[in-house]
Amino acid sequence: MLLEMRGIRKRFGGTQALDGVDFNVDRGEVVGLIGENGAGKSTLIKILAGVHQRDAGEILWDGQPVIIRTPADAQRLGVAVIYQELNLTPNQTVAENVFLHHPQLRPGVLGALGFVDRARRERETRALLEQLGIHNLDPNRKVGELSVAYQQLTEIAKALALDAKLIVMDEPTSALPDEEVQHLFEIVHRLRARGLGVVFVSHRLNEVRAICDRVVVLRDGRNAGALPIHEATDERMIALMVGRPIENLYPKRPAQPGDVVLEVQGLRRRGVLHDISFHVRAGEVVGLAGLVGSGRTEVARAIFGADRLDGGVIRLHGKPVTIRSPQDALRLGIGYVPEDRKVQGLVLGMTVKHNTALAVLRQLALGGHVVRWSAVDALAMRFAQELHLRPPRVDLPVNALSGGNQQKVVLAKWLAAQLKVLILDEPTRGIDVGAKAEIHALIDELAHRGMAILMISSELPEVLAMSDRILVMCEGRLAGELSRAEATQERVLALASGKTLEPVVNR
Repeated sequence: MLLEMRGIRKRFGGTQALDGVDFNVDRGEVVGLIGENGAGKSTLIKILAGVHQRDAGEILWDGQPVIIRTPADAQRLGVAVIYQELNLTPNQTVAENVFLHHPQLRPGVLGALGFVDRARRERETRALLEQLGIHNLDPNRKVGELSVAYQQLTEIAKALALDAKLIVMDEPTSALPDEEVQHLFEIVHRLRARGLGVVFVSHRLNEVRAICDRVVVLRDGRNAGALPIHEATDERMIALMVGRPIENLYPKRPAQPGDVVLEVQGLRRRGVLHDISFHVRAGEVVGLAGLVGSGRTEVARAIFGADRLDGGVIRLHGKPVTIRSPQDALRLGIGYVPEDRKVQGLVLGMTVKHNTALAVLRQLALGGHVVRWSAVDALAMRFAQELHLRPPRVDLPVNALSGGNQQKVVLAKWLAAQLKVLILDEPTRGIDVGAKAEIHALIDELAHRGMAILMISSELPEVLAMSDRILVMCEGRLAGELSRAEATQERVLALASGKTLEPVVNR
């Protein structure tokens, strides 16, 4: 066995993060590590990586006990961790990043003086990329110019340059479109074929089934179970993760759309958006699908006033409106849950209650100037209870919450504003299956109450299950519209790739 972790325990203050966890990986094996946010996955990974030190338990490497006190200790063993937030320097090239920790020095005196052998570094970087089947990545490109997919491949090449024997991938597909996910899977197959161990951490259960040999489930800092992949159905994995079956991950009720609330006509932004026209009715969830770079987020930001438009008309309840800023959008009853909740949706150092009240502070202030903090407390507590915030404490800073609970705070902020239109950009990205089911239920409930919802998602099962209609974008244009009845993954992907669909034949 390449890696064995036995009885690992770790406490942070009054929280028992890990309570006797066992975990192992062999050479040439891909092991899925899953669990809800707060289950202990990140803590276990960071102990393996030398970021945290265990309180109890033992770690064996090739059958021998080892002590991992620092990331350098883990690196010397052959452990490489590719975190969700990539550890690259954007202003340096691919080759410079790949050999960041051991620059290829020139021989002799020049090497002793610190001169780098650039030709050798570029040559060896190309060789590593070739091993991964990557032929179109220039080692001299700056990492900051690359897509997330190619940045991840740079991280994998960096791990190989360090002679890694075990690679841990933490949510590697969370920001990737479907076609790039398949490419990443091909890379994982290559790593397994070379005899490397791979730990695949993901909330996407379909991907765990597609790439892993077996799956280990954590719940509340303990082992909840392990399954060979042929037994790992969604139902069994979910039941192990949350301690109960989730009856319906996509609780979508039949819609009864009302009048048109939001209408956009001919939206244009040079080089980005080309003649975008659509509408959303009260009580309707309209999905906006497309590949990364298709213009989905740009449409959302333009409607919300975050980006300038060169032309087009936005109407609310049939009347043209002018939206030059997010403040204009908010006054009109339009809210936007952004793709990156940590950067654009929350003030991480502020408490839950302060974040919840951000969009309605003026309404909660006497004379519009002096904030009534008792009203802020009452508002935050109401939404904490309605959205099942865990823990249900509004005095905590939001950076102390899990991803799913942070997303609930973003939603609470906009729900407090009593919106007419809610735009959701990747509403369940990076959150666990339990929180995902709760947010799906909330989306359905808001639509049922009559809110008009525009939802962007890269997860096609989510788009198909939660949408009443689906708009598909390709290269800044609307490529087509599909009703709920005629939408399939194949038809959505075909439109997103610029293909023309054959008409649906009723049988």
